[in-house]
Amino acid sequence: MTVSNDLISAQHLSVSYPIGGGFFGKNMLTAVDNVSLSIPKGAFFGLVGESGSGKTTLGRALLRAAPISGGQAFYQDGDVSYDLTNIGKAELADYRRRAQLIFQDPYAALSPRMTVRDIIAEPLEVMKITSSREETDNRVREMAAKCRLNLEHLRRFPHAFSGGQRQRISIARALVSRPHFIVADEAVAALDVSIQADILNLLKQLQQVMGLTFLFISHDLSVVAHTCDHVAVMYLGRLVEVAPTRKLFASPRHPYTKALFSAIPSLNPEAATKAQKLEGEIPSPSNMPVGCKFHSRCPHAIDDCRKTEPSLMPVDGDHEVACFRWKELFA
Repeated sequence: MTVSNDLISAQHLSVSYPIGGGFFGKNMLTAVDNVSLSIPKGAFFGLVGESGSGKTTLGRALLRAAPISGGQAFYQDGDVSYDLTNIGKAELADYRRRAQLIFQDPYAALSPRMTVRDIIAEPLEVMKITSSREETDNRVREMAAKCRLNLEHLRRFPHAFSGGQRQRISIARALVSRPHFIVADEAVAALDVSIQADILNLLKQLQQVMGLTFLFISHDLSVVAHTCDHVAVMYLGRLVEVAPTRKLFASPRHPYTKALFSAIPSLNPEAATKAQKLEGEIPSPSNMPVGCKFHSRCPHAIDDCRKTEPSLMPVDGDHEVACFRWKELFA
């Protein structure tokens, strides 16, 4: 029997929400559709795609903060194993300590009526991790120091801090329970470029010091290239390509991934004229196209693409792609 090194795994995971009334009852909006992926322990796993592709919903489903309507998801850490699709109340309480979320907006994520000390301490008190105020204060000071916050910062309120400092407070709050799995949902998207680099370097440092596993959700491919060791590309609730970062950036095999890469800003004026533009808007998740989800915007679509949906297939070892024509187009 082989022992998996995956901290988080999902098989055919789906998340759907009922919407509207309709003549025959409620329609369903499918935000995540038949997703299978594995996140190895200690990985910095990137998840990229356009807005509305289902990235945030997938991350929240793996945290059990969004309802799982189909498939399975598992958490496996040593002797601790949870079936996230069928988890009891006591197990979920323990999983909350082990899996945390870093929010996108550092301005909206922090209560303006609480001091930084109380904000960081709140998970310890709510989850009853510490048994005394002294123990709580020690944990708060320890985590604040790791996130480059000093004792004076703990006495202040969030309005006294910049965006980068607020995000460090959010990171300290997420990590104070000493979790193993972190979903960072566009954690640097609201920050200036110079501050983004500082926060990314902090996350990488904390990953090494605390042995963390990250699911890093972003739409910025340059940030993903700098930070992640493995990347999954998502479109309309489906994964279309999964590969180690170097392989994906060196040789993307899906037309959607190619289009995303060509949209990365370049200092070369000639490169801007060669960018591959995606025609049309991303279809509505409440009215999914038949066949390949990308065929309505793909310049290479054929009849098979409009009739049958491709599955993720291995291309080169741990590089997978969901496209019928990848070999003739990009091999």
